[in-house]
Amino acid sequence: MSISAYAHWRTAVLIASLFTAPAVLAHAHLKGQYPAADAAVTAAPQALTLNFSEGIEPKFSGISVTGAQQQIIRTDAVKRNENDKTQMIVPLEQPLTPGNYTVNWHVVSVDGHKTSGQYHFSVK
Repeated sequence: MSISAYAHWRTAVLIASLFTAPAVLAHAHLKGQYPAADAAVTAAPQALTLNFSEGIEPKFSGISVTGAQQQIIRTDAVKRNENDKTQMIVPLEQPLTPGNYTVNWHVVSVDGHKTSGQYHFSVK
């Protein structure tokens, strides 16, 4: 490849990366949660809090919580923190009893991209 052709190829790659990079970053990724993933908490939480890398749309986002015997834990409606569009809060209808729990979550970011995932925690 000649030096001129190589320079044109590098320029084309650079331009292509500028247009594709925002699409890669445009998904709300889970950055943290309470209770934390794999945590063993001693006090049963009254709500689950999930923090994402970008703003979420609460109307199109949600979680399901199941216990060790796959029983479904009832939750109230998903809320977004009024002061932080990246934080989803899900109140629990009843306190959790000691045991292991699985949280399956899905969110739609403010730009319309959907992501989902799962994590576990336990109450002692």
